[in-house]
Amino acid sequence: MTARPRRSALFMPASNARAIEKAKGLDCDVVILDLEDAVAPELKAEARAAAVAAVATGGFGTRELVVRVNGLDTEWGADDCAAIARAAPDAILLPKISTPADLAIARAEVGRTVPLWAMIETCTAVIHIGALTGAAAEFGLSCLIAGTNDLAKEMRCRPDAARTALVPALATIVMAGRSNGLVVLDGVCNILDDGPVLADECGQGAMLGFDGKTLIHPAQIAAANRAFGASDAERAWAEAVIAAFAQPENADRGAIRVNGEMVERLHLAQAERILG
Repeated sequence: MTARPRRSALFMPASNARAIEKAKGLDCDVVILDLEDAVAPELKAEARAAAVAAVATGGFGTRELVVRVNGLDTEWGADDCAAIARAAPDAILLPKISTPADLAIARAEVGRTVPLWAMIETCTAVIHIGALTGAAAEFGLSCLIAGTNDLAKEMRCRPDAARTALVPALATIVMAGRSNGLVVLDGVCNILDDGPVLADECGQGAMLGFDGKTLIHPAQIAAANRAFGASDAERAWAEAVIAAFAQPENADRGAIRVNGEMVERLHLAQAERILG
């Protein structure tokens, strides 16, 4: 899962046919058709049908196609899961997942064929994140997304530009995901312009270890791709490390010198991931 680029995951309202069509030509790695927050109650059924049609029609190229359903505690959740599971997108994104029991209920509704992604957006989810990710293999969970807006609301915190109050939770999500081999995506930024605030938040997410960032507007894609993609310097470093370990004299060595730095086999794995 982690070898596939997921630098930018763009939410698009499934009720907006024009937005769905536009997404097919955008430079994002993941398109998330949203049936939840972005869709008004009176449009839920229409959006569900549109999402099913979009999955069936295709045309998204190499972009991963995910559908976020409504919560299973809502009047639309069960119908969403049944319809989207039959359509078989690349994954189904579940909101407000807090415990392994939530995953069990979702898997029962969806069936065994479609991978599950989960929004981590409650205090309960963060507190019990170890149990939740420990059940990932059992229930086919492959990705965590930090739901920073809902989490901040529940915490009653006041996030600043550096997201100081949220950083402990964000780091916890990354560590829990990594401990179970999951993809982890950062939450959305509410600043739409591709400026310093967005760039800083994307950079912070990359620094914390996220694979990419969820987005709410196409104008945010470039910033996410820059922050979570490999820079020229990182690619050059990776190529040098791989080339050095490929030398016959280094075949059995655990640590070698590359461009004045000590590198180990763990750095070789990092280099291979960067180029991959």
